[in-house]
Amino acid sequence: MAGAAKILVVGPMGVGKTTLIGTVSEIKPLSTEATMSQAGARLDTKVRPTKTTTTVALDFGRITLGGELVLYLFGTPGQQRFLPAWKDLARGALGALALVDTRDLEASFDAIGHLEDLDVPFSVAVNAFPDSKLHSEDDLRSALDLLPHTPLVICDAREHQSSVKALISLVSHLIETLTEAP
Repeated sequence: MAGAAKILVVGPMGVGKTTLIGTVSEIKPLSTEATMSQAGARLDTKVRPTKTTTTVALDFGRITLGGELVLYLFGTPGQQRFLPAWKDLARGALGALALVDTRDLEASFDAIGHLEDLDVPFSVAVNAFPDSKLHSEDDLRSALDLLPHTPLVICDAREHQSSVKALISLVSHLIETLTEAP
């Protein structure tokens, strides 16, 4: 496969979308991180007390896989109030990597539901935070209500190789999905 593909990186606030894009991007990533304000505090729930910024428009990065396939990565804001921007970013996307955090799986339901509603093929990457509990694949699939063919991988968004493997899992799934289409 050669060419370029638009890929979304989605998930709730604080799951590691900005970190993953920054970790894998071969260009200086564009990030629209802003300090969380008092006005936003009524709407946004801080994931961790140490988190003081949030993406307010998008993150953007680029990675070339295998020297032939360029992935343009678009990270979406995690809050529900940014859904209109999220839907605009989804236009033309070949697929999405949905990041989840096992410390709060329920927070990921909206992002996965939006992908399903928009009929965007996706894979799920569990971002392994240092204080995350380990869960079996079956338990995670059940908790996230994933279809059997939806790829599920564990990654550390701070580690380049781990994040690249999550993206490769998504691309492999997209290739399978596209070759199976009638």
